[in-house]
Amino acid sequence: MSDLFVQIHEQLLDPDRFPIALLAIVVTALVGVVTGPSHGNANPWLWLITGKIFGGLGGRLDRKERRASDLLFRGFLITAMAVFFVYLAGVTAAEFVREMPFYGISEIVFLSFAVTSGTVWYALLKLYFAMREKGKVAKGAYYAIATSTRTDLSGSDDFGITRTGMALAARSFDKGLVAPIIWYLLFGLPGAFIYAGLAACAWRFGKDGFTKGFGRMALALERLLGFVPMIMAGTLIALAGLFTPTGGMTRAFTGQLFGKGKASYEEGGLPLTAMAYALDVSLGGPSTDLDGSSIKRGWTGPPNATAKLEEGHLRRAIYISLMAHILFALSLLGAMLWGGVFI
Repeated sequence: MSDLFVQIHEQLLDPDRFPIALLAIVVTALVGVVTGPSHGNANPWLWLITGKIFGGLGGRLDRKERRASDLLFRGFLITAMAVFFVYLAGVTAAEFVREMPFYGISEIVFLSFAVTSGTVWYALLKLYFAMREKGKVAKGAYYAIATSTRTDLSGSDDFGITRTGMALAARSFDKGLVAPIIWYLLFGLPGAFIYAGLAACAWRFGKDGFTKGFGRMALALERLLGFVPMIMAGTLIALAGLFTPTGGMTRAFTGQLFGKGKASYEEGGLPLTAMAYALDVSLGGPSTDLDGSSIKRGWTGPPNATAKLEEGHLRRAIYISLMAHILFALSLLGAMLWGGVFI
């Protein structure tokens, strides 16, 4: 019986996964910065694939005039189909890795499908350099941010576009990196793929919690799997404030614990709250999604903080995002050393 528990423990948290996770983070960052977002979308590839397969069908089923109970049932069916699809994809990928590991390269590649980082920085840097020209930001500069956040930015001013970009930095770090990596460490590629599939459904149909019912199941399941990773992501962003010019680590931790301007989980949770308080800005606010739905987000950040965000604020958001990624990578490296992976 004790041997059985040992085998289960080893399967749940295999120390050999830590170097794979670390290398996947590095590869995703470097390749993403070089190639940029795929089809103008900085989210993980698995989100794009899931959205491509189920997004059109879900969009036709998500009719505002239908009853909430009907939409809830339809959303459940689409979410169940998507989870089954990504589970099969994860199991197939894991089997492929067992048969053809290629010195670990195949597992790194498959894990990279479920995470993102460099493409987000590419999108934010493109906006930043456009803002430095001091002119009106053109659509091409914010297209990837609008697509990645599913936000209609065509009618937004530069302040609103900047707030959306900064929110993308915080939320993608949480749901596009920390959460899938944690579930990979626990359950391998199937765990990472299942979380990424749920996050994709929540992104596509959840409307940041303002869904009439269609996205509720995806939001509930994603929150179940993403709550603990959210805490870790918020902690790392707060710690990154210590290394960010004019950033405030203490302010970020205080805001997450006691701040009145905290974001709800669906609207960005602790990572967005930590970003806003660390940089002493106001993020969030109402917007319109790409389907034309009104997203009535609250404002996140310290009292009286400015929401008129400019290129300097965006630069610091990119910096704090980079530092949070480095701290996450260092935490994995520390866990490897502590677990004797190199011994």
